[in-house]
Amino acid sequence: MEERYMRVRRRRSDYRDDPPPRRMAPKRQAPARRQASRKRGAVTSVAMGFYKALVVISALIVAVYIGVSLMMKTPEQKTLPPPVQNGTGISLGPGSVTNSGSNTADSSGTAAPALSRREGVYTIFLAATDAEGTRTDTMMVLCYDTVEQTVGVVSIPRDTLVARTEGNPHLVYGKGGVERRVEDVSNMLGIPIDYYVKVNIKGFITLVDYLGGVDFYVPCNMDYDDPYQNLYIHYKKGQQKLSGQQAMEVARFRKNNDGTGYTDTGRTETQQKLLIALAKKVLSWNNITKLNGFVEIFNNNVSTDLSMDHMLYFANKAMGLDPSAAVETATLEGNGFGKYRGYTYCYELDPETTLETVNRLINPYDRDLTLEDMNIAKADSYHT
Repeated sequence: MEERYMRVRRRRSDYRDDPPPRRMAPKRQAPARRQASRKRGAVTSVAMGFYKALVVISALIVAVYIGVSLMMKTPEQKTLPPPVQNGTGISLGPGSVTNSGSNTADSSGTAAPALSRREGVYTIFLAATDAEGTRTDTMMVLCYDTVEQTVGVVSIPRDTLVARTEGNPHLVYGKGGVERRVEDVSNMLGIPIDYYVKVNIKGFITLVDYLGGVDFYVPCNMDYDDPYQNLYIHYKKGQQKLSGQQAMEVARFRKNNDGTGYTDTGRTETQQKLLIALAKKVLSWNNITKLNGFVEIFNNNVSTDLSMDHMLYFANKAMGLDPSAAVETATLEGNGFGKYRGYTYCYELDPETTLETVNRLINPYDRDLTLEDMNIAKADSYHT
């Protein structure tokens, strides 16, 4: 035993002079390192995946933008209107308006400078039909300057007197539908109309409801009943949240049952304000997700000669428009008691104020128009 013990001791003592062995990490730390390594690998993998996703999304955005840009087409500007006659039936003379411009003489007999279209300025005729869907009950001319990002909107009362040689002289009536109204307005105001947009009442109601209603200040107390049109309008003056049906009723209101209220011009001002309120809501960012719904409503209720690529062009431009600051509205002033060829209550435009309003808001030319450029009809007599 003693001899075996000595051998063991000698064997152990042999190691005392050897260099110390290399220390090894405790085995229990290995799993922790492997776990940390796995985490780093996972984070790296997620980061790379996120980066790749961003690259793909960016590529898609660029592709969509390029695709839409290629689809967009700059709208054409119409040529100048053909020679017109003034309200007395006297021709303005040959060469008064040509495709290259107008050299109509002014009141002093001096030839006015030629008329040329301003770059990027477009005129659009906006119309809304009545409940029957036949008459253009609401008519406006919109002038959009895509360069300066300004919009002028001028309302034309429905009973405006137009210089027709036959048929009803009220603007709202007559054959030819919206296309004929475009010709009448272009001839009357002396400006070309590039495009038209006509919406029916059902489409207006559907749009307002789709937007969740519209906040609007009702300008006066409204108390009107017309069972023949199934029209019952009862609202108090003040700020209100209007549904589509309610907005339509407010837009159509002209007078109360007792005869008080406002005239056609007052109604057009209300319609203008409603239009601006709706434009603000349509252009707001929180409604961009409703684009498909807008398209469906448009297809089902709107008639227009704008092509899809032209609409994309205007939609793209309008994204930078602030309706509160960039839109100015007005209504053509006049006398609603005119008589003309046996027709009564014709709305005769006031020439001077009409000229000023057109030049300020919807003139697409590079110089002011003169009364000689227009064709404003004059009533034969007036109601007393």
